[in-house]
Order: sequence, then structure tokens, then C-alpha cells
Amino acid sequence: MIPLAESAGVGGDGSLLATVAPGSRSAQTLRWSRFLAATEAEGPGVRAAVWLQGCAVRCPECFNPQLWADRGGVVSCTAEIAEEWVAQAHAAGAEGVTLLGGEPFDQAGAAASVARAFRAAGLSVMTFTGYPLDRLAAWAEAGRDDIGALLASTDLLCDGPYLRDLPDLSRPWVGSRNQGVRALTDRYADEVRRIAGAGGADRLEVRITRGGGVEVNGWATDAALAALLDDLGPRIDSPAQVAARALGRTEVEVAR
Repeated sequence: MIPLAESAGVGGDGSLLATVAPGSRSAQTLRWSRFLAATEAEGPGVRAAVWLQGCAVRCPECFNPQLWADRGGVVSCTAEIAEEWVAQAHAAGAEGVTLLGGEPFDQAGAAASVARAFRAAGLSVMTFTGYPLDRLAAWAEAGRDDIGALLASTDLLCDGPYLRDLPDLSRPWVGSRNQGVRALTDRYADEVRRIAGAGGADRLEVRITRGGGVEVNGWATDAALAALLDDLGPRIDSPAQVAARALGRTEVEVAR
């Protein structure tokens, strides 16, 4: 697969992260942790965002290590939840959806179904993955139709494992220099060319709920995030807390 435009990653060739193909899973259900109908910190424009639960890549100093486990979060019928999310994204004025996590390609079949639902509604799809594009393309070519389906339904891809020794503060959306930003369709090709030439800045969004909980998305260094959240209280966007709220527990109980 050849991107139409890219800001290619540099370095990290010796890393053993993301060298093993993800397992194949049923596309009928999706394990996820969080959904936002509108954010400006997870890709171009105003976008919906879905954080999937579970990641086999497990980059050291990951921004969302609470999403590594294959348990927790919420398990939903893929078709039903995709329909709900598309409706909420439309109502919020989003131009597309961003799939992140966790690791979307660890649930490639279900994630592809979600992506196709957004595409069918005229919305764009951005996907974050810890797997490099060349490996994903090779696995798809070798018969992993689920991986191929998610790639085919993605307009904008950020790929490659986060490597803490190669911090990247010059481009948006990625955390290390080895990671790529690639336009797989022409929808964001001009934006990717702009990033390749001039870079860009990251954004961080912090939401305070009525119950006093803290939800964070976007990108920041660990030190910057710790300083920001020091006096704000516990985060409530962990998988266990998401699942607890789904069972009807109060936010006070969830924060404990």
C-alpha cells in the first residue's frame, strides 16, 4: 500500500515492538473504553473519537496504559454501537471519527465495521496504530482480510510504536519520530503534506464532569500532564470506571 502523502517516520528500526501480527477476532462485538462525539485534539477538524480496549503492542510510557488489558471497558454489538456513534457524531457536527486506544488493529474486523459505518454516512476515518504500515500491508497481503478491511476504510493513518527515546514535538498526533502520518486517500493528503513541510502542534483537552471527575484526551508529555492534573482529582476514563458507570454506579463510587 502506497500512501498518497506522508510524513514518514525516522529511526526505531531495531525495535521489537509490533513485530508480531495481531490475533484474529470476531467482528460481531467490539470491546471499547470511551467515546466522544466531538473533539479537536484527535486529528484534523472536529471529530468523534473511539478508544478501543486492549493492546498487544504495549509501548513503554504509553499515554493510555489503562487500555492495554483485554478485559474491562464495555463490550457492544458492533453494528448497533456503530449506528449510535454515527448518529451522535452527526448531531455534534463532527467531520469524521478517529479510532485509537488501545489498538484498533487488535480488533481489526470490528474496527473496520465501525469505519465503514462512518464512511457510509459521508464521514472520514482516522486510525492510530502501534503497528507499522508496511507490516500491516504485508499481513493483509498474506491473507488477513480484517487488517486489509480496516486499512481500506481508513483515510488518515498514524502508524508505528511509540518509542520514548525518540520524542517528537514537531508534528501533531504522533509521540515519537519513528511514527508516520500517512494519507491513504486524498481526503487529508494536503494536510499531511503541510505537516511534512511545516510540522504542527499537539492539543490536549481536559473535561471536568459535574461529579468532579477528570477526563483527558489528546497528547502531552508525562511531566506536563502530571503538572496539569496534580490538583484536579482522579481520572474517570479508565476501563474499570467506564464499566462501572455502565452498571449504574455513581461517579463517586466509580472514582474510588
